[in-house]
Amino acid sequence: MTDAAPKAQPDASTTGIAAELRKAVVGGLTRPRAYREQQLDALRRMLVQHVSAWESALRDDLGKSAIEAHLSEIGFTIAEARHARRSLRRWMAATPVPVPVALQPASARIVPEPLGATLVIAPWNYPLQLALGPVIGAIAAGNAVVIKPSELAPATSRLLATLVPQYLDPRSVRVVEGGVPETTALLEQRWDLIFYTGNGRVARIVAAAAAKHLTPTVLELGGKSPVYVHRSADIPAAARRIAWSKWLNAGQTCVAPDHIRVDREVEAELVEELRRATAEQLGDARTSPDYARIISAAHAERLQGMLADGTVVTGGEVDAEARYVAPTILTDVDESGAAMQEEIFGPILPVLPVDGVDGFLETMRGADKPLALYVFARDADVVRRVERETSSGAVGVNVALAQYGARTIPFGGVGESGSGAYHGRHSFEAFSHRKPVFSKPTAVDTLRMVYPPFTPWRERITRRLMG
Repeated sequence: MTDAAPKAQPDASTTGIAAELRKAVVGGLTRPRAYREQQLDALRRMLVQHVSAWESALRDDLGKSAIEAHLSEIGFTIAEARHARRSLRRWMAATPVPVPVALQPASARIVPEPLGATLVIAPWNYPLQLALGPVIGAIAAGNAVVIKPSELAPATSRLLATLVPQYLDPRSVRVVEGGVPETTALLEQRWDLIFYTGNGRVARIVAAAAAKHLTPTVLELGGKSPVYVHRSADIPAAARRIAWSKWLNAGQTCVAPDHIRVDREVEAELVEELRRATAEQLGDARTSPDYARIISAAHAERLQGMLADGTVVTGGEVDAEARYVAPTILTDVDESGAAMQEEIFGPILPVLPVDGVDGFLETMRGADKPLALYVFARDADVVRRVERETSSGAVGVNVALAQYGARTIPFGGVGESGSGAYHGRHSFEAFSHRKPVFSKPTAVDTLRMVYPPFTPWRERITRRLMG
């Protein structure tokens, strides 16, 4: 009998990092607007001045083309940082609120203040944007923050660990690389907010660790985001938009269409238009410079197992060693198979017929609430019914995925697809405490009306004011 191999230990530098960074907030370092603006400017320069390095890292990790890297990660994050920098004065301003007559004379305002030391745990599918997007909100709100990149995207993780200390103040922003031991060590500490993007299984571990310290969390998860295509839809346009949103990043997007429910009478037309749109956009996907790769051979093999759950209409080729899974459309899908019971998170698109909007809505009853739901229809009554009779993180009407780029609306899930939201001002608010400040002058002590002893006269006045 041999001794068990020793468990991997986290880097000692992670010990006490939350308490260390909290000093930057408590001591006032991160609070001035000028400091926050300087850090946001530095983050933007870090991206702009090393574009080719970020492109190379994303190509190594996920096979992303330069234009896809800009569209979904680099340019997206630069724009988010610029927006926060330009909006910061307005976001930080106190908001006056009215005071009831019974409490006059008085004034009240809501003052946003930083939560403290925060932790951002990033996923591998958009390893740059989903690491730095929340960090922009943390910095804008005046927090200190630790970034934990995904070890499954090692090139991006290394580049973050290299460049962040060169541009951002290490007194308030750190990067901790590593895997499960490092993440576990971080979760054992007391944070003032944990922001996690990933799957529900790990989210439960994060939430349980946070609960020990009564730490609030923002959980950005996923789920099986459905598409409903009604017979009134512009089928060719719907197919082009669905194909683009599904094949982007080889389907490894939390708000990508997971599967399609389509009115039975237009199923064949939709499938043919999806085939046409896929060919137009990617040609031979294996040689296309615009088609990404699966994060690992293990994930490619998992996806390969789903191909048996239906009839392959187009695609179906898998090369696990090359991390390649072709854009694949499935019909005649087994509802009990993995493709319909698990989040696909890859370039496999099941298409299932339904009997009108009632048939689609029936499939949603009792199902987990998805991060996004998409409806394609020109019939306004159908759109209203889907919007009214379903619950999801967001709804896209005649478009898929594009809502993620609208920083004026919150991005987040509900139920199994997550809790909390961010993007734009919503990121600032996610990392802030909205502190009420109530002020009442002492020159005239109107509160004497509620001091005991309660005479009949005071009782009458109090009942009238409070009634």
